[in-house]
Order: sequence, then C-alpha cells, then structure tokens
Amino acid sequence: QVQLVESGGGLVQPGGSLRLSCAASGNMFRINNMNWYRQAPGLQRELVASIDRGGGAYQADSVKGRFTVSRDNANSTVYLQMNSLKPEDTAVYTCNTNIQSTSRDYYGKDYWGKGTLVTVSS
Repeated sequence: QVQLVESGGGLVQPGGSLRLSCAASGNMFRINNMNWYRQAPGLQRELVASIDRGGGAYQADSVKGRFTVSRDNANSTVYLQMNSLKPEDTAVYTCNTNIQSTSRDYYGKDYWGKGTLVTVSS
C-alpha cells in the first residue's frame, strides 16, 4: 500500500512564498514522474508542475518563473517552491505520482494525495 502525504499549505499574502512537500511511503520499487496539480472551486484541475526521475522539470505557463519543482529520490519526496504568489494561485494543491511496486510491475500505478490548501489573500 502506497500513501502520499502533502504538507506546507497555508495562508500567505500576495507576493509571499510557500514550499509544499509530498512524501511517498509504502511498497515502492521505483517512483517515476512526480506531479503537482491544483484545483480552485468551480474550476478544472490544472497540472502545475512535473518532474521525472532524472530531474527533468516542467512548469505550466501560468506559474513559470515563479514556481520550481524538485525531488529527493532518497527520501521519496517531491517539493514545490512557490514564490511571488498571486490571489489566483489560491487552490487545493495535490501530489500525484506513478509508482512501480515491484520489478515485475511494468506499467506502474497512479497514486494521489489528499491535497493541501493554499490561500493567497491580503
């Protein structure tokens, strides 16, 4: 059984910064891509950032230059550093990853955390 736990959300003023963490635990042979999504009330879920096993990173245009994604493979953790936050960044941020549980698991399975709330307001 694999579990993803996010942390680091909270209330911050516009222009401020937050660092989100997502730690994976359980039976894991290999962790592939690790992703951050966000969803605000009434809006569709949006892919914010993604990072592969080798550290290759993707950022959505809406956050490029402000958000940075990184990972610590030794601790099975992915981070999202959020700077210059705007009110429109307010959303529930959720971690997602594909994990191969054993060496026989070719495709792996997708797992989701429960999310952490980020509120940007003065």
